[in-house]
Amino acid sequence: MESIQSTLGQVNVASIIIFFVFVAITLAITYWAAKKTKTTSEFYAADRSISGFQNGLALSGDYMSAASFLGIAGMVSLKGYDGLIYSIGFLVGWPLVMFLIAEPLRNLGKFTFADVVAYRLKQKPVRIASSIGSLLTIIFYLIAQMVGAGSLINVLFGFPYEYAILIVGIVMISYVLFGGMLATTWVQIIKAVLLLSGATFLVIMTLAKFGMNPIALFDAAAVKYSDAVLVPGGFVTNSWDAISLGLALILGTAGLPHILMRFFTVPDAKQARKSVFVATGFIGYFYILTFIIGFGAMVLVGQDVVSGFDKGGNMAALLLAESVGGQFFLGFIAAVAFATILAVVAGLTLSGASTLSHDLYVSVVKKGKSDEVGEVKVAKVATLLIGALAIFLGFIFEGQNVAFMVGLAFAIAASSNFPSLLLSIMWKKFTTAGAVASIITGAGLAVILIIISPTVWVDIFNNETALFSLKNPALISMTASFLVGIIVSLFTTEKSAESNFEDEKLRTYLGIGAE
Repeated sequence: MESIQSTLGQVNVASIIIFFVFVAITLAITYWAAKKTKTTSEFYAADRSISGFQNGLALSGDYMSAASFLGIAGMVSLKGYDGLIYSIGFLVGWPLVMFLIAEPLRNLGKFTFADVVAYRLKQKPVRIASSIGSLLTIIFYLIAQMVGAGSLINVLFGFPYEYAILIVGIVMISYVLFGGMLATTWVQIIKAVLLLSGATFLVIMTLAKFGMNPIALFDAAAVKYSDAVLVPGGFVTNSWDAISLGLALILGTAGLPHILMRFFTVPDAKQARKSVFVATGFIGYFYILTFIIGFGAMVLVGQDVVSGFDKGGNMAALLLAESVGGQFFLGFIAAVAFATILAVVAGLTLSGASTLSHDLYVSVVKKGKSDEVGEVKVAKVATLLIGALAIFLGFIFEGQNVAFMVGLAFAIAASSNFPSLLLSIMWKKFTTAGAVASIITGAGLAVILIIISPTVWVDIFNNETALFSLKNPALISMTASFLVGIIVSLFTTEKSAESNFEDEKLRTYLGIGAE
């Protein structure tokens, strides 16, 4: 294990070269995409020219973040079987998106999920409320990715943390500012192929040590650390916590703005369904790989060495890569992990820019009247603002435990965005007042409860006991969001919303009038 300890944390030439090759290729794509990105449809939705298969790869690229790759592998390496709850939770959300969300979203929306919620309701209040939920989700997700990027580069490339944050910020702004959705989509596709290839090679090289037999790997883990690593209960000990976390991961997927935005890049609802089908396959395959990578690190690297580098286990996949493939393979996996962060941050930034420009500027400030050139200009200014904010937050949160922010992003998405989206599509009596109340209740309650939960109140603020016992608030905040949306709608009738429901249903299921 001495060789592992001596190279991780030093400058790795292989990882720097591979990373800069990735950046050079993706910036060349951005230059190509910039020539094709002039109108709002081209900037936000790649002119709806992406095929179902391409979008499926891009969706999986958007979803398979470094937190998934490094975090879940690390969790499995230290906690064993219970790490699977994250793998399964992230995956199970996809069939739900396919059956409930993908087709109505593509048929009803234009550029953002707020288009769908506001389709038959009053535009201004719904857009403002939806924007709050979207921006909160995006900001917390961005913090986690930026701090992760800074820490990763700091450990792998030897760059100071501040330089790392600046590099990520500048490259990500370039993707979105010049190439819009077209460039961001191709960056995601390349990153997804790299990540799936890298993880596959890592698993093959790991299983080669055990005669290509995963059972032999699990047996070796049981021999080394007892049967406890192969049974539930090592990490999630409270059943209510498990339910709440599961709800956040499963239903949060259907409320993530940067994921929902991808359904507007395909030409029709059929391709939207196909893209979810393709994404589910790739993502399912990837999360099976992370499980084997985690057990491989547990056995071949050792829990003491993994936790010695990072108490959360985030370096497990990288330590395993060096253990089975040497310094060059470590460099490849490290560069892939960093490219993963870069691509996810670009997707989040584009989503935030579209919320500010399309939902707030055009629909609220300009009351739906805006010229194409003006809207694209505002979107580009919004990109610069969000990029600058991401860099600033990366500096502010240096050294913080950011795992709770990813959980919070999913909890906010599940609590504020998902209930209003589902009710607006499915329920005739859903009103504007109900939508606004649902979004604000879900977002507000999720933020408040996570602050007073053990994750922040005890781990961050160092208080002895938490005011709210669950680590993830989705069980409470999402339920409250649904209840408030339903109760307020029952007490406030809106004739125009009800009368437009039949038109909406026609467009939802048949796609008549879809853009």
